Amino acid sequence: MAAASTGSGGGWWGRRGGEGARAEAKEARAAAQEAFFELEETQRELQLAVETVRAAEEGPAAQRALAELPAISGRVEQVTVNYLGALDAFNLDSETLDAASAARAKRMLEDVRGQLGSARAELGDYLRRLQPMVEHAEQQLVRVTPAVEQAKRALLAASNALDAVRGAGLRADDLAARLAELAPELGRLNEGAARHGVAATLRRAEEVRQRAEAIASDAAQLPERAHELDRRVASLRTRIQALETKASSVAPALSELRRRFSTACWQDLQHVPEQVAESGRAAERKLAEAARARDEQRWADATAAIGTVRALLETADGSVLSVTDRLRLLNEVQHDPAREVERTRFALRDAQRLAMAGRTSPDPRHAGPLDEAVGRLDRAVAALEAAGRHPDYWHFLTELAAVRDTAARVVDMIREDMGGHHY
Repeated sequence: MAAASTGSGGGWWGRRGGEGARAEAKEARAAAQEAFFELEETQRELQLAVETVRAAEEGPAAQRALAELPAISGRVEQVTVNYLGALDAFNLDSETLDAASAARAKRMLEDVRGQLGSARAELGDYLRRLQPMVEHAEQQLVRVTPAVEQAKRALLAASNALDAVRGAGLRADDLAARLAELAPELGRLNEGAARHGVAATLRRAEEVRQRAEAIASDAAQLPERAHELDRRVASLRTRIQALETKASSVAPALSELRRRFSTACWQDLQHVPEQVAESGRAAERKLAEAARARDEQRWADATAAIGTVRALLETADGSVLSVTDRLRLLNEVQHDPAREVERTRFALRDAQRLAMAGRTSPDPRHAGPLDEAVGRLDRAVAALEAAGRHPDYWHFLTELAAVRDTAARVVDMIREDMGGHHY
């Protein structure tokens, strides 16, 4: 019995010691697992913070902080490897595990638990240093969603406006092309600030919004634009018809100029009938181009052609007016040349009085041009009186106009010298 008791007792105590050590090792494993889960939780928190900073912060401080992350992540990864190695080193669930092995497993797990705690502390410290940047980045990110939504609403409004225009029978191909150009930008907005950064996303959203609003505005104005082009084409067609009536007065006026006045009075106008006719024909051709462009909804081409028509008609009207005005002016000066002379002398006297205001002698800069103008007037009057039956009235008129221009320039010079004060 003693022998049996001794043998049996020794085996029981050996098993009891091994089970106790294995239980302690399991407790160490549970503690290490808890430390690992806590580390994972901190890692997830850090990952979110880092993604936030990367999305919204572009300054040097953020770049320096993020540059530390690879080394920290490397150390955490090594601790994770150590932890997994400790778990695999011993089978704590095996009943054959001896006490010595269980004790070694306990020590290894306690050691790795300490490593996990240290890694978590390092991550926590890094996260605390990152927190001000996270808060600023979150403030930036708050702006992103409304900006992107505004851009999307603007795109939808532009699309709806384009559909409405097309429903009214207008193609609006240029607007459709502009809207299609925004499709890639919308794709980038959908990818989010995490990929493209907050600043870039905000800029893109604002640009998309502005461009989409411009498209919608242009689309809304398109029916009125088409109506306005129709109105302008009709108005110019009427002006071309009116030009034909005006042009009919050129030949009689030019004939009278040739009959009653010297060659010098009209020779620069003898090509006006051909010029007016050619301008009228060119205007008709260009107006037809404008009408075709309008029908084909090439708005820019139609507008440009209308501008050309207007310029041609203005040139033609000016040419017609040059003949009729010439005849009127020559009739007036032939009837009463003294009236034109008196008008010119009055302008000179007015300039002379202003030149002498507050002075005992005029400024040479003022007196010289005025004296020369007086001489020019006297010569023009003398030439007219000496011309006989066919004086060059046009030369007389242009000389007197030049004298009045000189007087006006001197008056402007004097007033500028006086600080803009007008008397």
